[in-house]
Amino acid sequence: MMSEISRNGVGGGGQPGRIGIGLELDDIHMKILEVLRENGRISVAALADRVGISRANAYTRFEALRADGAIKRFTAEIDHVRAGLGITALIFVTVRQQMWKQFRAELARMPEVEYCAITTGQHDAMIQVRVSDVAAVHTMVTDRLANIPAVKATETVFILDEVLRRPYVLPSDRDRDRDRARPARRPAQEGAQGGVPLGKMRFVGAAEGRAALRKDD
Repeated sequence: MMSEISRNGVGGGGQPGRIGIGLELDDIHMKILEVLRENGRISVAALADRVGISRANAYTRFEALRADGAIKRFTAEIDHVRAGLGITALIFVTVRQQMWKQFRAELARMPEVEYCAITTGQHDAMIQVRVSDVAAVHTMVTDRLANIPAVKATETVFILDEVLRRPYVLPSDRDRDRDRARPARRPAQEGAQGGVPLGKMRFVGAAEGRAALRKDD
């Protein structure tokens, strides 16, 4: 049903991508996601105007993206410094391999943890925490993480400045960047004679040149 909704709407070019229960994402879906990335509270009428489709089509596609799980949820983005959480740190953790279940359970009880990912490389997991001061990070590492039997070792890195943070990235971002990097064709200058732009040289083959001279004679 979701695929039918997607195909019956105003389509776009490009290769579709399948997600969730089968919704086919085309260029119009990608444009909707691009607009929502800038303003998740935009009205359907404004969304339709930005994307260049009808309101009904915009509403149908938006609801299809939600129903299929391409859009998981809407949330607010806060200023962490103003909220009193001015210190951000990454804690790399080496986990005892037989105790992953305990590690996950203990981590879920720590409200300071904003994000955790299982990683490859020297460490097994990366934890991002936001706290009020450096002392809070020290307490978390030495008193809490160190006392979890599943944790074998930790390494802490403080973030000095968050240079770039996007809500999400899309395949269309890379395609647009590639188009910008591609050099544009230079149009032929007006006043060109014989199809050769002004200021350019045109080389004539020897045989062609002799034939022109004979005509002049």
